[in-house]
Order: sequence, then C-alpha cells, then structure tokens
Amino acid sequence: MKIIYCIAGTRHSGGMERVLTNKANYWVAHGHEVTIVTTDQYGEIPYFPLDSRVKCVDLGINYEENNGKGIWNKFFYYIFKQCRHKRLLTEILKEEAPDCTISMFCNDASFLYKIKEGGRKYIEVHFSCFKRLQYGRRGIWRLADIYRSWLDRRCIRHYEKFVVLTEEDSILWGKSANIVVIPNATSFQTDKVASLQTKTVLAVGRLTHQKGFDRLVEAWALIQGKNPEWKLKIVGDGEDKDSLQRQIVQLRTENSISICPSTPDIESLYMDASFVVMSSRYEGLPMILIEAQCFGLPIVSFDCQCGPKDIVNDGINGFLVPEGDVNGLAERMGRLMDEEELRKRMGKSAKESSKRFDEQTIMEKWERILKDNP
Repeated sequence: MKIIYCIAGTRHSGGMERVLTNKANYWVAHGHEVTIVTTDQYGEIPYFPLDSRVKCVDLGINYEENNGKGIWNKFFYYIFKQCRHKRLLTEILKEEAPDCTISMFCNDASFLYKIKEGGRKYIEVHFSCFKRLQYGRRGIWRLADIYRSWLDRRCIRHYEKFVVLTEEDSILWGKSANIVVIPNATSFQTDKVASLQTKTVLAVGRLTHQKGFDRLVEAWALIQGKNPEWKLKIVGDGEDKDSLQRQIVQLRTENSISICPSTPDIESLYMDASFVVMSSRYEGLPMILIEAQCFGLPIVSFDCQCGPKDIVNDGINGFLVPEGDVNGLAERMGRLMDEEELRKRMGKSAKESSKRFDEQTIMEKWERILKDNP
C-alpha cells in the first residue's frame, strides 16, 4: 500500500511529530510505501529519526511566517497560501498516486477531501475538540476561533474516516458515522524501569499556553519549602520560555526548577525521574504519559480534556487532579515525594498499564481502516 501523510512539519519535538515518525517507520518496515508531505519544514531535518525508506517532500508554503502578525495580515496571506498549497499538493498526489492520503488536521484539512487524486482520504486529530477555544483568546480572535471550530466540525464529515484518540473526544465531536477511536501507540518497547529513588520530577512538552507550565511552577512554589531536596525538570522549547523563566525567578524557585532544551534521548530522562507531572490545559492523548508508564513512572496530571483519564487510573497508577486545581496538583506531588512505597506501588501498576498501548495492537487497528475493513 502507498500512503501519503500531510503535516505542517517534522522539525519539532512534539507529540504529533513523534507519533507520525513511529507510524511511518512501522509501515515501511512492514512493506508499505510512505511519503510525508510538509508545508513548513524550512530545510531542516526531521527531529526524530525517520527510516531512510520514508520519502519526504516539503512544499515550502511556510504558514508560520505569518504567526504573530495581525488578523488581516494572516487572513489575506492565508487565502493566498491556501491556493498555492492546494495546487502543489494536487501535483504531488497526481505524481505519487497513493492508495490513501492522511491529514493530521493541519492547513490541508479544509481542502484535501476535495482533491480527486490521492486515493481514499483520512483525517486524524491529536488535540481535543475544543482545541481552538482553549487558546483563551479574546475579541475578534475569539470569534475567529469559534468560526474555525465550526468549520472543523463540517470538514470532518467529508473524509473516509475521522480518527480521534479517545472515546471522550469522539463524543465531543458529535455523532458522525465516520469517527473511529485509535489511541497513540507507545514509542518504547522496553523492559527497563526507573528506580523511582531520585529526587527528580519530570515535565515534558512545548513551552506554550496549552501545556500550562505556568500552573505547574505555581504549584511547585507551594511545596518546595517542604521538599528542598527535590528538583523539577521541565524539558521543552517554545515561545513561553522567557515568561516562564521570569515566573520561576519571581516565585524564588530558580534553585529547584530547571528548563532544559528538548532532546531525542528522552529515555534517559524517564529513567532518571521518580514521577512525571502534566499540567496541560487541554490535550489529545498525551504521549508523555504513555511513554512514562513504559518506564514504570507514576503520573500526576490535571484531568483536562482529553486523554489523561484514558491513561491514569486515579490512585492506582497515578493521580488525576481536577482541572485547574493548582493546590491539588501540589498536594499530590507532595504525597509522591514523601511516600516512596506509594511511588513504587503506582510505578508497578503504571508498567502494567503501558501494555494497552503496544505498537502492534494499535497499528493493526490502523491497518484495518486503511484497507477499508474496520
């Protein structure tokens, strides 16, 4: 089978990029042909290592050039770039003649299904239904987010299958015969488990409003005095790095919190942690939590939409904290710091839980829908 995947770019260290890399590598290893078509690669190599048999094509649309500009600038350039994007993507689909084309809900989502070439069309989403509204923007930007959310709901109906990550999100999108739930697979197949004896708490993700690291720093400030030997390591890059660093200094937590750049060697970070914390405002199905369980790490997470409740069994393999409850997040982190036996019990359960996201199991579900045999 010949598969084309459409995404903005593969140069970032985010969950979408990791998931796509895993799928592409799996499929070419199992005899399929895979081409990844990007729009904003800017000549950079993929962040995660791709199998040499995966073909990569960048269209050079560069939507990101207009990020941070005014709404009218973005509006007019977006129309121009959409036309160019559709024309170039059509040419690629004619040339490659794939059996199926999959959109990762990037800037191609609104028109990919209209292109005759490219075989069966599928679309998948890695955030919750309320992604755009959860930006928390106001004024005309708020109206734009509401309008684009409405367009999202309309466009998914035109695809062969619309793949979401959780049952919770499938309900939020509404009744549609083409919705299929397929979670992300774990990136690791390992027998290793962390010792859970280090005094390190790990948080991973892009430094953006979505990930809520500002709330995590606030929670950490509440407990660092009681647990001075513990350190919080935030791993990621993003536009909120400077403001986050200022907050760390203002709350006098700079001696216990460090911000580290993203690294492909995420395994060593998991092995050196005693538990993982996630403070996101919204998610799809967070890879950080799935991967952490592979290494037997307990989890403390806000119960945001969507994903954490599909991974964390509260009180068994970690703690789910009501969304936005900063005091609750601090309290649960403090418990895991104080109780080594609790960490180990939850860590053992987390390792068992990770088997639900085995790559073979998840990819067999993808194989079935791509062969039109659900």
